[in-house]
Amino acid sequence: MPARLGAALVALSALLACASHARAQDAATLKKDMIGQWELSTTERSKTCVVTLKGDAAAQALKLELEPGCAAALPFTKDISAWSIKGLDIVRLQDASGQPVIDFTEVESGIFEGLRQGEGIYILQNLAAARSLAKSMDQMIGDWSMVRGSGRAVCGLTLTNNEATQDNFQVFLKPKCDPAISSFAPTQWRLERGELLLMSASGEVWRFEADDNAQWRLVPDSADPLIMLRQ
Repeated sequence: MPARLGAALVALSALLACASHARAQDAATLKKDMIGQWELSTTERSKTCVVTLKGDAAAQALKLELEPGCAAALPFTKDISAWSIKGLDIVRLQDASGQPVIDFTEVESGIFEGLRQGEGIYILQNLAAARSLAKSMDQMIGDWSMVRGSGRAVCGLTLTNNEATQDNFQVFLKPKCDPAISSFAPTQWRLERGELLLMSASGEVWRFEADDNAQWRLVPDSADPLIMLRQ
């Protein structure tokens, strides 16, 4: 074997060994980070369940505990008996035979999403962070004013905690709104990944982001921005 080829093969072997070690470290780090209390929920927390992921070994996986109300809130959780890390970044909640009940992947720091066919997306996030989000939603309920960048008021609306559809809540416009907003006619709202979503009966969605002044600004931004302010 030519010396140059031999050196190349040695270098490749070393690179593969390093990559394998890095993958093992990634999985081990994720496992360590996941131990603790998590909230499993529908996308906007209308149905929730507290899951405690443990580091103790179970058959083919690791132990967990589900709070007593989980099966009533999320029926599929009755099949969950253990958890594991699959591949580099999949957090699996599995049944007694080791089959996946739902697989989660991280979409934002500390927030994992999993899909169940025919049901939709579920969220797994740190329990303390989830409860902080719940507090944020409670703070959103009440009367708001929509204003333009000039400060001119163009509409009033009320965000409620009345459930409209799964994960969405009712919103009501007040009389004498700007025609563009009256035409949009939002009927539902929710918080999603740090954004406030207003949704019309036709399926149109307006997204607002919180700015530095604790106001909510329609995105994408414009020369004459639309801003929501607490009344």
